[in-house]
Amino acid sequence: MRAPFAGRVAERGAELLARLRSVRPGRVRLWSLLGAAVLTVVVLLAWFTPALSVRTVQISGTVKVTEAQVEEQLRIPSGLSMLRLDTNEVARRVADIPKVRSARVQRVFPSTVRVTVEEREAVLYFDSPQGAHLLDADGVEFAVEQAPIGVPKLLAERPSAADPVTQAAVAVLNALPPALTIQVGEVAARSISDISLSLKDGREVLWGGAADAERKAQVVLPLLTREGTVFDVSSPNLVTVK
Repeated sequence: MRAPFAGRVAERGAELLARLRSVRPGRVRLWSLLGAAVLTVVVLLAWFTPALSVRTVQISGTVKVTEAQVEEQLRIPSGLSMLRLDTNEVARRVADIPKVRSARVQRVFPSTVRVTVEEREAVLYFDSPQGAHLLDADGVEFAVEQAPIGVPKLLAERPSAADPVTQAAVAVLNALPPALTIQVGEVAARSISDISLSLKDGREVLWGGAADAERKAQVVLPLLTREGTVFDVSSPNLVTVK
């Protein structure tokens, strides 16, 4: 049964090849030119006419940032072709909103622009006469407003986003195990190598600097199971409890 079937396949292949060879080269070139012309017309219509214009904007990921704030930054002209939309530039404008960490803008044909926002989350704050200055995990100050519940307070001599000691405190918080992060009430940063954590239950963790963060994160939780009030992991190979 296999031999006749293979023979028929070979015959059909030879027949198809013969038909392709019989097509005149001039005719092939003509159809190619016509196809290119049609494609060019379609692209020009989409580029310069409302055929593929932006009609709908979908915004997601906003909680603290309002959709009105995002729409204000979009600045997409009415009737703009989807093909002429500079998604990178629009995303950059949205990311200029202080509470926005990043933004992604996508075309969803035929007429929708999708905007996905990632907001900044406070990991630390410091007080000033103006109010609480919120810092995110990148060490960026993005708002002066009431600190969210559970966010630790920074105690430092000259706290600011440009202060190396403040940045070291943020780095320490980023290195903490989540089970410890939720226990931290205050972070005292006296220098980049002298940072301590005051826990909500009154205990204190002497962390030191941001170096050896992985090793410190490994030893701190088992250490906190011991009796004591001061837990020193600044030298993670020689921890102490008082």
